[in-house]
This record gives sequence, structure tokens and C-alpha cells, in this order.
Amino acid sequence: MVSFNTVEKQSFRDLITTLDSQYELPGRYYFTKTAVPRAYNRVRSELQNVISTVEHFSLTTDMWSSTKMTPYMSLTVHFIDTEWGLQSKCLQTSFLPEDHTAANLADALQEALSDWGLDENKISCITTDSGANVKAAVRNLGWPWLSCFGHNLNLAVSNTIDKTEKARTDRALAVCRAINGMFSHSWRRRRELQKAQAELGLPEHSLVTDCATRWGYKQKMIDRMLEQRPAINRVLADDRKANVSITWQDEDVLQSVNKALKPVSEFTEILSGENYVTVSSLLPMLHLIKEDTLAPSNEDGQLTASLKAGIIAILDEKYEALPEESKELMRKATFLDPRYRGNYDPNVDETRRIIEEEAVLLGRREQSAQPVTEQEGGNKDESAEEPPHKRKTLASLLKRKTGAASTLTVPERVLTEIATYVQEPESSINAETDPLVWWKENQNRLPVLAKVAKKYLCVCATSCASERVFSTMGNIITPTRSLLKPEMVNMLAFLARNM
Repeated sequence: MVSFNTVEKQSFRDLITTLDSQYELPGRYYFTKTAVPRAYNRVRSELQNVISTVEHFSLTTDMWSSTKMTPYMSLTVHFIDTEWGLQSKCLQTSFLPEDHTAANLADALQEALSDWGLDENKISCITTDSGANVKAAVRNLGWPWLSCFGHNLNLAVSNTIDKTEKARTDRALAVCRAINGMFSHSWRRRRELQKAQAELGLPEHSLVTDCATRWGYKQKMIDRMLEQRPAINRVLADDRKANVSITWQDEDVLQSVNKALKPVSEFTEILSGENYVTVSSLLPMLHLIKEDTLAPSNEDGQLTASLKAGIIAILDEKYEALPEESKELMRKATFLDPRYRGNYDPNVDETRRIIEEEAVLLGRREQSAQPVTEQEGGNKDESAEEPPHKRKTLASLLKRKTGAASTLTVPERVLTEIATYVQEPESSINAETDPLVWWKENQNRLPVLAKVAKKYLCVCATSCASERVFSTMGNIITPTRSLLKPEMVNMLAFLARNM
């Protein structure tokens, strides 16, 4: 995260000499040519050994441009390890100077998987935004695809505010941005704001500026502006140069917008995680948003009600337009989460049948990969089973027949496991149950179904993992390090995310 030439600055060398006068500090070329490549190769080799053994994995990808408009594509991998921990790793940040057409993106994704030696048949899903080029690229590759929930919610909120309700919200939001600008460019106003906060007993919070690509920051800006309105107005009232203030009409609009947006602000944060299961909560959360969080209320004003209705309408449109494969994936993940088990799926019987077929295929594949045992028809020597001098018991005499009688075919095993899973008592599972911990404790009871759960519960509900890579890259490719070569950028981002 630090510039390589730091080790050649005289002040840093003086510091090291003070700490240890006998230590000889290496130059920047040691880090660029030796240390970083060596660390990258070591961590990459360790990661490659791990992911080469997983049965299924999911991906996320996104595009980004640096301060010098250098284009990159990030790719992250997600899988459930042998201890049922959800792992999230950055594979690479590829330099992509070509036009970002569907064909070029598809080639870049395929090349990345080939470079890592990953089998495309093991991909559970790839989560991306709804860009036409990336959707077409994934469709051309034939990979299972899921639309990023955060991107869909951002579009729903932004389109509702900026288009449907633009006439009623434009002035109030413009006032918020103007006030943010006035305080961000004046240390004197910030000092006076702190004094006013102390006098009025308000939290000493800084103001928040919204971001065009993150609707959550718009809500945070409004919420903070409402919280600090008394202190802001006190400072601006004594400022002759200030020509803007929050009127009661503006406050009324901001209150209405905040009332509609605040309840759903937590959903994006919850589904943006990458170290716990998120995909299985998509259907339940969409149901909760529609039936409870944004449901019409008699206490809602006209603007609040309009915003709620607009957000729900766009979300319904987005998820209704998803390919059937994406809808099926969400239903399967919901069924395989012990907290839900298909409760929010109107086609749960069909989903159960699909999972049954998939579990049978996985079970047969596993069975064919195992060596033939005695119960499967092997010719194991009976004399080797027990020493001759040992007296036989009734249990030992009946062991083979009992075992053979209790052996089930793969379809029978799958049906038994699904029936057991569905009938699991509700008292043993609650809303706080970690599905991965539950499957770890029950994988021996439900071995075939557990494999299907591993396949789908590793899918990400959002593409935030790739965007976090870009946040890291933004701290690496600073204006003072804008000449870093793409190969070095990839190494540094990889190490920063995976070490």
C-alpha cells in the first residue's frame, strides 16, 4: 500500500539507522523485482492449491478505471471450504485496454479461468451488475448468472427519486449538496458547527455527501442533514456569506424521502457481505421489502407513499425480467438454507424436484468415483474380516446381510435426505442460525444434500466483492503512483486482498 520509493527517502533511512545502525535497508528495486513477485507467487500458489480441490465455486466481476483512466476488470472467487467456511478471494485485476464489448469481456473471463486452471463446469454462478455488455458476455459463455441486488436496488431508488419524483425532491437535495459544499470548503464553518453541536447537545458528526452510484449515501446525507439541521441553521444564520438554508418545506421533503429510504438501507449492507451466506436471503428479503418494509401505511404522506410504490415497481420489474435460470438458482438457494427451506418459494414442489434430480446426479458421480466395496458387490476375502481364533457372534454373522439389506440406491438416499431435511423441527433452527454451521453439523446425516448446499450457498447476492477490490486499488494507484504497470497493480491488489 506504500510507494516503493519510501525506502529511498532520507528521512526513512535515518529512522531505520536510528532503530538499527547495522541494518542495511534494501532499495526500491528489491521490492519491485524480488519481494513483491516472490510474495505474489507464494500466495497465488497456496490459493491455487486450495481452489483446485473445491467441487464448486462462484464468481463476481466488475469494471473500473483508475485516475489515469486505465481500465481494469476484477474477478473474485467464492467457495465453501472443508470446514464449511465461506471463502472470498481476489483472483486478479486484469488490464483491459480493448473495447468492452461482450466478446472481449467473454474472452477475458475465459482467459482468467484458464490461467488459474479452473473448470468452467464447476461454476455455480457469476454475479455481476446489469450492464448489457457483461450480461451478453456471460450469456455467450453459458455460465449461470445472477444480477447484483445492490445494483438493482440502487437503480430502483435512484430512478424513483431522480425521474419519477424529481420535481418534488430536486430542490431539497440540491440544498443538501450546497450546504455540504459550504462546510467542506471552510474550516471556520466546520469549527462553528462543532461549537453549535456541543451547545445544542447534538452528536458531533460530520456531514455526509451523496454518491451517484451509491443510493445509500443519498439516504445517509439526508439523515445526517436532518439530524444536524438545528446546528447547521445556527451557523448559517450568523454567516453573512451564506445564501442557503434548510427551510421547513425542504425539511418536510427530506423527512418524507428519509422515511421511505431508511428502512431499506440495511438490506444492501446485509446482502453485501462476502464471508457469510447471502444468496439464500434474496427471495425472503424481496418478500419482506414488498409486504412489510415498503408496504403502504396510513401514516405515509403522499411523497413517501409514491417513493415506496416506485421502488417496489422497479424491483418487481427487474426480478421478473431475470432469466428463468437465475430465478431457479435463487429458489434452490432458499430451499437449501435451513432457516427458510423454501418458505418464500411459490414453486417449492418444483424446486424440490429439481434439487432431487441434481442431488441424484452428484450422488451417482461420487459413487462412481469411489472404489468398489463389499456392500457394492466387491469380493472381499471373508477370512480377512475376523481372526480365525476369535469366536463369532450373532452380530458378526448377520453383519453382511444386514448391511446389504439396508443399502439404498442413490435416488432412494436422496429422497430420504430431502424428507428428513424438510421435516427438521423448527425448534432447532431460528433466524439467527448460521446455515453453514448447521450444514457442518448435519453433513454426515445428509451427505448428498450437503454437496448441493455447498454448490449454491457460496453464490454472492451482490458484486460488492469486486468493487471492494477497486476500493483497494484506489488506495494503491494514487496520483503519486499513477505510473505503476498493470502487472504490478495486479500483484499489489492481489496481495492486499488475500494476505
